[in-house]
Amino acid sequence: MGKVKMTAVALVLIHAAWAVAALVVHQAVLPTPWAVYAYLPQLARRQLQWHLFFSLYRLGWSMVIATILGVVIGIACVRLPRVGRVLDPLIYLTYPLPKIALLPVVMLLFGLGDGSKIILITLIIVFQVIIGVRDAVRQIPASVYQGVAVMGASRWQTLWYVTWPASLAGLFSALRIALGSAIATLFFTEVYGTEYGIGYLIMDEWNRLDYLGMYGGIVVLAALAFILFAALGALEAWSSRWRRSA
Repeated sequence: MGKVKMTAVALVLIHAAWAVAALVVHQAVLPTPWAVYAYLPQLARRQLQWHLFFSLYRLGWSMVIATILGVVIGIACVRLPRVGRVLDPLIYLTYPLPKIALLPVVMLLFGLGDGSKIILITLIIVFQVIIGVRDAVRQIPASVYQGVAVMGASRWQTLWYVTWPASLAGLFSALRIALGSAIATLFFTEVYGTEYGIGYLIMDEWNRLDYLGMYGGIVVLAALAFILFAALGALEAWSSRWRRSA
C-alpha cells in the first residue's frame, strides 16, 4: 500500500501544479487538466486505438529483440572470455554514440515503415541491456560455479540454474532504463514516415493548433508509460519470487 499511496500523492501534486500553471498562464496553449480529460472521449473517436496499437507494436518488438540480444551477448561476454575480449571494446566504443542520429541512415537502408523504427529503438536500448546483464553476471562468485561443477552440473544446467537467475536483477534494472529510452525514441521516430502512433498523434495535433488534443496525446503517452513500468515491476517481482522463498 505504501507504493500506491506515494503514487497517488505524486499524481495529485502533478495535477495540482498543472492546474495552477494553467490558471496563471490562462491561455489556450496550456489548458487545465479537467479540460484535457473532458476532451479525451473526442480524441478516442479519432482512431486513438490504432495509434496505441502501432506504438505498442513497435515498442514491444523493440524491447523483445533488445532483451534477447542483450541477455545472450551480456552472458557471452562473461562466460565466454574470448567473445568478451572482442565485444567489450566494441561496446565501450559504440555505447556513448548518439544513435538517434542514425535515424536518416536507418530509414534510407530499411525504408520508412515499422522496421526502421524498431531497428533504431533496438539499437539504442540493446546496449543498456547488454551492460546490465554483463555486470550482473560478473558479480557471481567463482566459488558458486566451482560448487555446481563439483556436483556434476552440465554447462546448460549451470547456465539455467546459476547464471540466468543471477542475471535477472541486472536485467530488470537495465530494462527499466531501456523502457524510458525506448518510449522517448518511439516518440521521435513516429514523427517521420507514418500516420499512426502516439508520437504522430501528438505532433499532428500540435500542427493543427489543437492543444487539447496535443495534451490529450501526452496524457495517453504518460499513462501508457506508467502502465508499462508497472507491468515490468510486476514481472520482476514474479520472476524473482525465489529470493523471497530462499
